[in-house]
Amino acid sequence: MRLPLFSYLGGYQVCQKWLKDRKGRTLSDEDILHYHKIVVALAETIKLMQLIDAAISSFPIK
Repeated sequence: MRLPLFSYLGGYQVCQKWLKDRKGRTLSDEDILHYHKIVVALAETIKLMQLIDAAISSFPIK
């Protein structure tokens, strides 16, 4: 997994936290599907943020 997805959301590591909370347990098919949905949602969010940043050249304001 690419680093931006693993350490996304203002320092809150969504993917890492989700996996850590389930450490030592066998993931069900439903768990794996849910994790996949999280990863896809984060990837799409990153893409949208990049499009917004490109459309608004003065963003983020520094």
